[in-house]
Order: sequence, then structure tokens, then C-alpha cells
Amino acid sequence: MTATATATPTAPAVRPAPATAPAVRTTAVVTGLGIAAPNGLGTEDYWRATLAGESGLGRVTRFDPSQYPSTIGGEVPGYVAEEHIPSRLMPQTDHMTRLALTAADWAVADAGIAPGDLPEYGMGVVTAASGGAVEFGQRELQNLWSQGKQYVSAYQSFAWFYAVNTGQISIRHKMRGPSGVLLTEQAGGVDSIGHARRHVRKGVPMVVSGGVDAALCPWGWVPQIASGLMSTVSDPSRAYLPFSAEASGYVPGEGGAILIVEDAESARERGAEHVYGAVAGYAATLDPAPGSGRPSALRRAAENALADAGVRPEDVDVVFADAAGTPELDRAEAKVLEEIFGARGVPVTAPKSMTGRLLAGGAALDAATALLALRDGVIPPTAGVAEADPGHRIDLVTGAREADLRTALVLARGHGGFNAALVLRRAH
Repeated sequence: MTATATATPTAPAVRPAPATAPAVRTTAVVTGLGIAAPNGLGTEDYWRATLAGESGLGRVTRFDPSQYPSTIGGEVPGYVAEEHIPSRLMPQTDHMTRLALTAADWAVADAGIAPGDLPEYGMGVVTAASGGAVEFGQRELQNLWSQGKQYVSAYQSFAWFYAVNTGQISIRHKMRGPSGVLLTEQAGGVDSIGHARRHVRKGVPMVVSGGVDAALCPWGWVPQIASGLMSTVSDPSRAYLPFSAEASGYVPGEGGAILIVEDAESARERGAEHVYGAVAGYAATLDPAPGSGRPSALRRAAENALADAGVRPEDVDVVFADAAGTPELDRAEAKVLEEIFGARGVPVTAPKSMTGRLLAGGAALDAATALLALRDGVIPPTAGVAEADPGHRIDLVTGAREADLRTALVLARGHGGFNAALVLRRAH
């Protein structure tokens, strides 16, 4: 669950790039995107809505939230699983996995990868997860408690598992290369892309990465409420206002993004139709124990990612912020941005104000959004926020802003002290 997510043996152990690293390294590029978000189903629908400042937040309908203090969430609209998922997979998949399979199908198609283009063992899958398919798990446990073990699906043995998205995507597309799953909660989407780049640098031609999550059910809702970080505001337009003086917590959502990360030379050789951008730098850190008196390690993650990319703070054109939506965490992130870039030294945006925080899917969606921003030369807004709290000395983008964008920094934090940072460069 999100309240207790911990790192698994596959979680990143990232250190700054050594000074002796070779001058020429394999370039990892993103050639395909698949997006399922509360304000848009499909990449271009999502991007259009995001630039227009259209929010996907509203009162939760996937279950009755009236008995809980928090009632607002971000639900993916218009998704009919039967239109995207083979009938044989329906009984063995959760809503989360169906969204992930659909987004992966779109990403592979967007990258123009056809069967036979790459060897099966040359394609890997690394996704992020927060706690697995909790909706499926809740239903089967309810069947167990109310009707007996004979009413529990045999698919419960794996359908709930936090690695299920990775497994189902790899099976569907016959991708037998290096695979894994990252459990670093809302930092996981960035971590998965960082690991995809690592595999590419080791010689794997292509890796499916990113994350899609869905925990809009009581079993997924209660642990988030227990964290004390969720908003209890019942007005969808005021419930999640990152960096605002009215910030009162975050709103959960479902969905995310799947990205195709490839070796640049391999992508050219197979005739990739387009390249969204390069994964130039990545780093991850873990905060010190609570009560230690030591500061968060978010700044170190950002600085290490910039160093890994070989860029200076002044080279960064936009920051996609973690945007926790609570006064304390927003203040800490704004302070880090001021320390690195100077007061109001770089445009900062949080388009997740329109989707909510998507658990393991959120940072992956931010990375995909950053690539679209680099492609089109426009910074999407932090919709719903009129202006940043004056105490946050950041240049918060509250309306779509055209800009010459070459380099973007994506920041992510996961409950439990996880920090991750990703540097993306525009395709040339």
C-alpha cells in the first residue's frame, strides 16, 4: 500500500556518475508514448486538455467515498476495457493492469515497433508500482470472507502482485529481455525510466518503462488517508492546489504513462519514426530517518541528475515539480529549487494539479508531459492555482507559456523518503 511502500531488491542504488566515466556513452532516447490520464485518454487528448488547463478531478465514482473524509479523485474517463483488452485476459487482470496494457500497446505502436523489428531478448520491461492491483485483491478477499475460499479466483495468486504490469506487458509483446519493477511509490515512474536507460547502456536495444497505477477503491484509499497528506476539501477545483497559499493536501488519481526507451543508434537503424527526446541524466536518493535533524536529500538527487547529464542549473529551461500539495512539503521543494536555480530562476510547473497524484504512474506521466513540452515548445500550466504562495520564491507557471525548451528537469518524491530526478533533452 502507499502508506507502507518500501524498496524491493530491484530498487535503484544510484550514485553520482564517476569522474572516470567514458566520454562517449550510449544515448537513450524515448521513441514512443502511451498515456491514460484523468484528463485525457491517449497522448494527444491528454496533451490538448493539459495545455487548455482542463482538470480531470471530481468526486470519486468507482466506489462510494461518502464515509471517508476525502472524496475527490482523478478517474480515467471513457475507458472501456473490452475495447482494448482480449477477452481471455479480462478475468485475470485488474483495472490497473488493463490501463497499463492499453498504454503499452499505444506506446509500442507510437514507436513504430512491429513484430520482428527487434529480437525478443533485446526488449525488456521495467515498470513502477505502489502496491499492486489492490482493487482485484480487495474483491477476492471480500469473496473469501463473505462466501468462502471456493469463490476466490485462482488468478488472485498473481493478479494482485506489484510486478503484474511488467509481467503482462512482457508476455503480451513477447519481450524476454531484462525486466523488473520499482516500488518507490510516487518516485517510481522516474526510477523506472532511469533503470531503462541503464539497461540500454548495457546493450539492450529497447526497454518499455514508466508506470500506470489505479488504487481508487477502499483498500487503496484508506492507507492514503492514514498518511495525513490527502486533501479533505470537497470542491474539486480547490482540493489540490500545489504551491498555493491554500494548499491543503493532495488528491489521488489513476493512470500514468508508458514510455519506450531505446538505444539511439538502434532506433535509427530500425527507422524509428520520431524521437521525443533523450534521457540525459538520472539520480535517486533516500531521505534520512525522521527525527535525525538532517535535511531531505531531494536537492542532492537533483544536483546528481544534472551532473550525470553534464548540464548546469542555468541550462535547465523548465522544472516539472513533485508538487506534494501540502504546505510543508511544498515549502521544502520550493526551497530546494531556490537553492539550485536562485529565486524565481527557472519556470516551474505542476500539471498534475489536473490529474491528481497517480502513485506509481505520476512521475512517469510528468516525464511524458515534459517530453511533449520539449517537442512543442510550450510549458503546460499548474491549472487551478492563480499564483504561488509568496513564501515560495519560484516562477510558477499558471497558464500555458511558449518557450524555447531544450532541457527539462523532472522531480519526484515517494512516501517513505524516496527522491528521484530525471533530466530530459530535446531531440535534435
